[in-house]
Amino acid sequence: MSLSVLLAAGGTGGHMVPAHALSEELRRRGHRVTLLTDARGLRFPGLFESVERHVLDSATASGLSPLAWVRALLAIWRGRATGRDVARAVKADAVVGFGGYPSLPGLLAGLSLKLAAVLHEQNAVLGRVNRRLQGRVSAIALSFERTARLDPALTGKSVVTGNPVREAILAARDAPFAAPPPGQPFRLLVVGGSQGARILSERVPAAAARLPAEERARLSVVQQCRPEDLSAVLAAWRAAGIEADCRPYLEDMPEQLAAAHLVIARAGASTVAELAAIGRPSILIPFAAAADDHQTANAAALVAAGGAVALPEAQATPAAIAGAIRGFLDSPEALAGAAAAARGVGLPDAARRLADLVEHEVRALAGVREARS
Repeated sequence: MSLSVLLAAGGTGGHMVPAHALSEELRRRGHRVTLLTDARGLRFPGLFESVERHVLDSATASGLSPLAWVRALLAIWRGRATGRDVARAVKADAVVGFGGYPSLPGLLAGLSLKLAAVLHEQNAVLGRVNRRLQGRVSAIALSFERTARLDPALTGKSVVTGNPVREAILAARDAPFAAPPPGQPFRLLVVGGSQGARILSERVPAAAARLPAEERARLSVVQQCRPEDLSAVLAAWRAAGIEADCRPYLEDMPEQLAAAHLVIARAGASTVAELAAIGRPSILIPFAAAADDHQTANAAALVAAGGAVALPEAQATPAAIAGAIRGFLDSPEALAGAAAAARGVGLPDAARRLADLVEHEVRALAGVREARS
């Protein structure tokens, strides 16, 4: 049976990447996919390029301004109305929401039309939109065994699917990891996430500058950073005596991950999932201001398995980062062990599991409707 599935996702790559991975799996099964997103959701190269896309009005509000809240609610209501029109036009059977406020209008549209509705949570802490809607959907897909803020009464409809990653990441999963022996070239990848991370731009080159000259000479660096930080980051690497390839967006991220001996990154959901799926050791610096400190929770499974070292932002000084880098530079055995440990906690079939769940929920809803008729 061919289905028509709405995917509600927008904002950051952490929401868009797993939605795209699910879309590829659903389309491979012969289903029709329609993306409901915000303007930011259209900016990611290589995602949803051959999928029907609709931009819905949406907004978020904080603080105590009544006017801001009214404007946000009106935008969400307009987005919901547009989403209902799209759902009817494509004869949607299901809606899958990936969290974040841009997903809210599309999810509300699907719920109002009584479609099969699934939430996917990428992080180890249920996000605000998913928390508010968890009681209204038919299933909740989780990326982590332990997910905070999940209503205990709803655990019966939650399923651990993992966080879907791009096919190119999975294609590189079986690329062998060879830890370089002392004195040999060492490939370092620094990733700030889809929005970049200034702390990595400022502290990682400064950390590398503290390494002994013979270790700096080994480093081959690729760094993703904000466009406005690009010239300063390049200058900092040059000042450290290290040539670096610095770019605002790494379109070849799967290849860069496969080639890396060590990754320094934030602990966003997609980053953690990709590190585990492909099996690469990492130094993670969770974003301290993330809602509910979810990045620290995201990193916990990799750290517990031995696949990563986590440095809280306040403790991630250049000296501390340099010490963590040296720990891997000086021990190929530790590097190889961390790579294997990271790979061991990956769920490479997350997209398949999530697609199975969507199909199951559509069948279950059809069965309920048939029983009532």
